[in-house]
Amino acid sequence: MRLLIFIVVGVIAGLALLIGIVALMGSRLPKAHVASRSILLRQSPQDVYAVVRDFDSAPRWRSDVKHIEVETRQGGPVYFREEGKHGTVNYELVEDVPAQRMVTRIRDTDLGYSGQWTYLFAAENGGTRVTIREDGEVSNVVFRFMSHYVFGQTATIDSYLNSLAKRFGEEATPQ
Repeated sequence: MRLLIFIVVGVIAGLALLIGIVALMGSRLPKAHVASRSILLRQSPQDVYAVVRDFDSAPRWRSDVKHIEVETRQGGPVYFREEGKHGTVNYELVEDVPAQRMVTRIRDTDLGYSGQWTYLFAAENGGTRVTIREDGEVSNVVFRFMSHYVFGQTATIDSYLNSLAKRFGEEATPQ
């Protein structure tokens, strides 16, 4: 019985130490980051923009999104709520220049992360270069560690761009 207690206490102490190290390392990383990735699609900027801007249709081509609710106010901002495999996130469309540029911002303040995505649609070689730039901030030190060392700060952008390419029946490797 004493051995079992010793093992349990040792495991708990080891986990606490590991979490402490992760939190310490995360606290030493900068809160703010900028990440940018792009792909080239064989589509017009207008066609690519139309798919990206149609928030309601995203669950049909993005595997990480289950449902989206869009709230549009006459002459006011466009808000949308994404329900996905990692929970619900509320966004605002901050800037919208059709077939050129779009900016969305996270409205939530309690997620442990925040920021905005800037989408650029540039004609290139008869197709469209789609670039997403993330200006993010990760306040949660454990999540900051994980995003930096485990899954990478471009993982969400890469997933989005890969899904977008598949939506057009194309394959692309985000760069």
